[in-house]
Amino acid sequence: MPEKIIVFDTTLRDGEQAPGASLNLREKLEVAHQLAILNVDVIEGGFPIASPDDFEAVKAISAEVKGPRIAGLARALDKDIEKAAQALEKAALSRIHVFLATSPIHMKYKLKKAEDEILRMAVEGVRKARKYVDDVEFSPEDASRTEPTFLAKVVEAVIEAGAGTVNIPDTVGYAFPEEFGSLILYLKEHVKNIAKAIISVHCHNDLGLAVANSLSAVRNGARQVECTVNGIGERAGNASLEEIVMTIKTRKDLFKGIETKINTQQIIKTSRLVSNLTGMVVQPNKAIVGENAFAHESGIHQDGMLKERTTYEIMSPEEVGLSSSNLVLGKHSGRHAFRERLKQLGFNLGSEELDRLFEKFKILADKKKVVYDEDLVALAEDELAQVPEIFQLEYLHISSGNTTVPTATVRLKKEKDILEDAACGDGPVDAAYNTIDRITGMKGKLMDYSLRAITSGKDAQGEVVVKVQIDSRVVTGKGTSTDVIEASARAYLNAINRVLYIKEKKDVKGV
Repeated sequence: MPEKIIVFDTTLRDGEQAPGASLNLREKLEVAHQLAILNVDVIEGGFPIASPDDFEAVKAISAEVKGPRIAGLARALDKDIEKAAQALEKAALSRIHVFLATSPIHMKYKLKKAEDEILRMAVEGVRKARKYVDDVEFSPEDASRTEPTFLAKVVEAVIEAGAGTVNIPDTVGYAFPEEFGSLILYLKEHVKNIAKAIISVHCHNDLGLAVANSLSAVRNGARQVECTVNGIGERAGNASLEEIVMTIKTRKDLFKGIETKINTQQIIKTSRLVSNLTGMVVQPNKAIVGENAFAHESGIHQDGMLKERTTYEIMSPEEVGLSSSNLVLGKHSGRHAFRERLKQLGFNLGSEELDRLFEKFKILADKKKVVYDEDLVALAEDELAQVPEIFQLEYLHISSGNTTVPTATVRLKKEKDILEDAACGDGPVDAAYNTIDRITGMKGKLMDYSLRAITSGKDAQGEVVVKVQIDSRVVTGKGTSTDVIEASARAYLNAINRVLYIKEKKDVKGV
């Protein structure tokens, strides 16, 4: 039987500590559910005592997410451990992750404590955690800069106190792969009760060695790896989950008899979700999940790929959840090819839905030089999410500039009627919204507006999501287009149509 590497995902704890990566409760739950689909073994939901938001996130994840073990971080302090235990109460599988620094520099300057005090605190912290849960992990923070003899002494003591996992962190990304692997081997040889615990590693990427250090540790006996999606985290980030998992899967010659249980076909979906929600863009040349990871432009490479894919690809894009082709369809493509490609992407549409979508595809294909899979997904998702178009956008013209009062002319269709008007505004989007208000007779108050590119290239589609208050109801509208103003108008109109659709359904029920 192959030995399993436990994948401990800390995207929602260490990953979220990256500057600008803060997530709200709904977003954390969305990521946690996707991590469960990805099939990670442990989800570290947060640091419960750090903030009320972190506490509520760990509590909600514990109650809602099934499958992975849910962990909460705690310092070796009673108040931290008690708070973590409270947050984890509803988890089917729970773990308290206790940490305490052990390196000379941390003990002297941060904790101002001697070795004997650190040893006592570590043991007491683990014992306290074991009163609440059966699964306790202990991390000697800054282990890679801790004296090996003292580190071994701490590890032995916490295992004796009840820690089932001992995590060896390279907290500041200082270690070198051979050095870090040797440290794991040293602990295996010098900690007499090491067989009673799983050795884990948590490596940071300050020198770009987090993945290399983690894999070196695995080859020397570590059986849990702590990592994050896209490698996000404090400073230069953490070891990248996707790189570790795919290295172990691809280089079976070096990792004989070792495997993870990760559903690798969910890697791209998980990566994009985390990137979209945190706002941390994945660099194009990022291994496994970067936009160019499976792209080939060189003529020599293309020739090799056509003759034999493995000349330039050591893994297939399908393994991580990508289609094998970037360029899929263009304006000369027929309905049959369009339908078949949508099926391959997981969309089975009825004839009427397909007809509507095909017309939109033709319009988009005329605007763009190429149409990619993500373009088709965006079109299909937009179609499936739509409410009936009571008002349809027929025409939009904007007059704007730094010396011109922004003006929008809009033409809408309602059943057989064509309605047209114009209005001014503070900007082109505001002018379009004012005109739509005049035509529809609905007065919306814009509560939130967000714009993102959902496809690549200069002619990329933009997706606008708006939150609009109409009367006492707040609704969300979404619109996509290669033109940002058009996408904005479609999103606003979608929100108005949603309110009218809701009112119409209520009227029918009232009858």
